[in-house]
Amino acid sequence: MTLIKSISGIRGTIGGKVGDNLTPVDAVKFASAYGTWLKNYSKKAKLTVVVGRDARISGPMIHNLVINTLIGLGIDVIDLGLSTTPTVEVAVPLEKADGGIILTASHNPKQWNALKLLNEKGEFLNGAEGEKILQIAEDEAFDFSDVDNLGTITQNDAYMDIHIDEVLNLPLVDVEAVKAAKFKVVVDGVNSSGGIIVPRLLELMGVEVVKLYCEPNGHFPHNPEPLKEHLTDISELVVSEKAHLGIVVDPDVDRLAFISEDGEMFGEEYTLVACADYVLSKTPGNTVSNMSSSRALRDVTNNHNGSYEASAVGEVNVVELMKKNNAVIGGEGNGGIIYPESHYGRDSMVGIALFLTHLANKRISVSALRASYPEYYMSKNKIELTPQIDVDAILVAMTEKYKNENITTIDGVKIDFAENWVHLRKSNTEPIIRIYTEAASQKLADDLALRIIDEIKAVAEI
Repeated sequence: MTLIKSISGIRGTIGGKVGDNLTPVDAVKFASAYGTWLKNYSKKAKLTVVVGRDARISGPMIHNLVINTLIGLGIDVIDLGLSTTPTVEVAVPLEKADGGIILTASHNPKQWNALKLLNEKGEFLNGAEGEKILQIAEDEAFDFSDVDNLGTITQNDAYMDIHIDEVLNLPLVDVEAVKAAKFKVVVDGVNSSGGIIVPRLLELMGVEVVKLYCEPNGHFPHNPEPLKEHLTDISELVVSEKAHLGIVVDPDVDRLAFISEDGEMFGEEYTLVACADYVLSKTPGNTVSNMSSSRALRDVTNNHNGSYEASAVGEVNVVELMKKNNAVIGGEGNGGIIYPESHYGRDSMVGIALFLTHLANKRISVSALRASYPEYYMSKNKIELTPQIDVDAILVAMTEKYKNENITTIDGVKIDFAENWVHLRKSNTEPIIRIYTEAASQKLADDLALRIIDEIKAVAEI
């Protein structure tokens, strides 16, 4: 079964049986539930929803199904067409729309797609709102409009350019400094919408761009999750092109990774660390990331006399804590930058502009910038789930085993040892248990992960 229903939307593989996969029927059903909830939530006579998609092969099909379902509910649609998650998030408030839907499965392979749902602020729905939508879908409590009250479609393909303008106008983005640095950058757009918007941003900042996999045809040339093992092509090209760095985004452009000039990973975790270092140097304040993120952000925040706090995993949880703590920047250790000066959503475009400004001001190489930060190493692993595996029982057993350590259970189980940590949680987007560890060396992080995986397998008898 590869249909995952969660508070943040619905995600699944294309094809198969209704209710087991993301079929056309399921897409219509959940678009209907969202539109129905939005009508109840807003209490307005006429609603508008912004819709955009990444370049997945299934995108046009799901896109048409979702848009026409909203029209059937009497909702007007602003259709951005090929877009990015942060672009849709920016468009919703600018259009004074009542909500938004992004059709993307983010870093998942090409057979996946998803409906990601936004409120009138262009932010992801909270848990209670998501639960209501799931219940409406379960009850099929839809009431469609008659022929005289159907919605309309307005197409607007300008929003990637509008998004770029919004980024370039941020006070901490110094376009002239970046132009003066004369950077040469390789871009891996994984053949999705990042292949359009990232080079366009860079060229406006005076950067020489070398394109790799920037044709938005949905045929991902490698696993689209921007991890080291998937990025050998760009790592080699950065070196052979003598580029200053490489930039990698996922299919919907809300995750960001950098490659240093020597072809080594800057580290997804350190994307947020570097951007936060720059922002905190100009606007002192607090930061937030999730529990699976590196301790390096805490250290950098402390160096700037700010306060750091960790939230449960999930963008909506990070945003909620950022608002509570008045954080000036935050995000997730998977390369997701959330900069409230722009909007409360992970945005690779904002991250790229801040990072390049920081690098231009520092006048050092990317590898030297990475070396200036606290040295931590992470190991990210997973265990595939089967119906026989009781995740809750595993987490209880691991909590009991390490009850004398510093344990946090707001999101799975995080065990903080003196020199390292491990975080165990069930994924919201895939049928897996994630096992994240961090330590002072890669070997220590990997060894800790292997030990914990063996312990989990012993508990689960797998």
